[in-house]
Amino acid sequence: MIKNIDIHALERMRSRFNRLYGPGEVDHLLERMVCLIGRYGVGLEGFSTEPPWTESTAVLITYGDMVQNGDERPLRVLKRFADLHLGGAIDTIHILPFFPYSSDDGFSVIDYRAVDPALGHWSDVQEIGRGFRLMFDLVLNHVSRRSRWFTAFTSGVAPYRDYFIEVDPETDLSAVVRPRALPLLSTVHTQDGDAHLWTTFSADQIDLDFSNPDVLFDFLDILLFYIANGASIIRLDAIAYLWKTIGTSCIHLEQTHEVVKIMRELLGMVAPDVVLLTETNVPHEENISYFGTGDEAHMVYQFSLPPLLLHALRNGDSSHLTQWASTLGEPPKGCTYLNFTASHDGIGVRPLQGILPDKEIAHLADRIKALGGRVSTRANADGSESPYELNITYFDALGDDPAEVTDLHVARFLCSQTIAMELCGVPALYFHSLVATRNHQAGVEETGRARTINRRKWDEQELNRLLEDPESVPSRVMKALLQRLQVRAQHAAFHPSSAQAVHDLGPGLFVVERGGGNGQVFCISNVTDRYVELTIDERLPGLSRNESCSDLLAGNRYMGQGKVVAMDPYQTVWLQA
Repeated sequence: MIKNIDIHALERMRSRFNRLYGPGEVDHLLERMVCLIGRYGVGLEGFSTEPPWTESTAVLITYGDMVQNGDERPLRVLKRFADLHLGGAIDTIHILPFFPYSSDDGFSVIDYRAVDPALGHWSDVQEIGRGFRLMFDLVLNHVSRRSRWFTAFTSGVAPYRDYFIEVDPETDLSAVVRPRALPLLSTVHTQDGDAHLWTTFSADQIDLDFSNPDVLFDFLDILLFYIANGASIIRLDAIAYLWKTIGTSCIHLEQTHEVVKIMRELLGMVAPDVVLLTETNVPHEENISYFGTGDEAHMVYQFSLPPLLLHALRNGDSSHLTQWASTLGEPPKGCTYLNFTASHDGIGVRPLQGILPDKEIAHLADRIKALGGRVSTRANADGSESPYELNITYFDALGDDPAEVTDLHVARFLCSQTIAMELCGVPALYFHSLVATRNHQAGVEETGRARTINRRKWDEQELNRLLEDPESVPSRVMKALLQRLQVRAQHAAFHPSSAQAVHDLGPGLFVVERGGGNGQVFCISNVTDRYVELTIDERLPGLSRNESCSDLLAGNRYMGQGKVVAMDPYQTVWLQA
């Protein structure tokens, strides 16, 4: 028996295994769990008493080959970029799937335990980890058609012949919630003839059958393998669709939550400082269900934020954003949000359900098309389709003309990123937001995929020339964003767990109060294209009762009763008394 093993955690796992697989499997599965823990030789410390994040925690989201330099291994180029630019501002790097893959830019994994040779080696990943915390993707809903697991399935080899979900094509699957307007079943050829397999996302991404405990344990092993190779955050990709029960929606099922809780229990025993992050691009209440009661994910993406920010800044009206932010509940103890505006995917609009009227969502989608973007759709239960995702770089989504970048465009974009930094949670910047990348139209034409518009690969020398030019847009944007993150890191009010209050000062402003006592900060953004003068009065008592306050971002100081803060279009001030 392993020393110091958390017996209480194992007993909780016993209950969870029983709910998933029945009492006849429980003892065997607990034995497998103990053996798995022992295999990796990790310490059993019990649950951490402090969350593994502070006000200085910030994440860069990037592909391993987002910056390239000839034949040099891209992961080495990424390390050079990170070492040169990110120190003191960003401490964590999310390297999007860097494994051998067959499609979907990495999310159709061929081998979970290997690094794609086109990117580098495990040693390159570990070198980046010497200077930064690392986030890895656990792509567990599906696997590549070219994987060893799937090849073994088609040959009838155990245990893989039971790893996938075969369904009679005559089965009524109309209740299943679909993220994409594609066939749910795909025909594959096996030694025993054709089989119809469940494929939620594409015919190349074959869904795995987690009702088979062998599948779960393969992924628990991979989870610990990633931690052994330096992962500090594990992102559970497409987790909402994990468990399938015919006749149900097959999204957010109770069994899916049990699987996440088993992973949380495992981390609590063997790696309490590792964060479990769920990726569920769904309406807010469904999204935060993955906190459980504080016993599930440590962190969830704030999926409603990107489209709400976009709507507010495009319309010069913060009403919906303010209403949404003011009703956000406090996450359970030890949990927080990941606040982002852009990622490798597009801007999901499904999280706007119940927040924005359908007419305004449609108007937003039309505006994105006018700016050179694309709009992806999803199939509804009645056979109709509705907007699912806006495909555009977030920088261009906040522009006025696809052919020109103005100072107002830059200011509007910086406002969006600054608001994401100040909200309760951990801020995350996508690489193309950090350097203000324009729409990659040539890439869309080359691949035929809308998401490629936001997945450009930069040549290192070209990017460096732009970043070395203080007048270039990428240089101006990156300098401003990194400076704001550095300011954020110096003030405890921005700790992810510090207090947050939202104040409604009218549709032209978005106002968030962070922290308490002498250290509280009032974050005020002008979301309009107009000059605004804000009088500090009893609506903000934490400021009005003090003789003076200072803007942490620009250094300006405001004195006396009835202080007036002059704000340029899209300016943000962080005021501290």
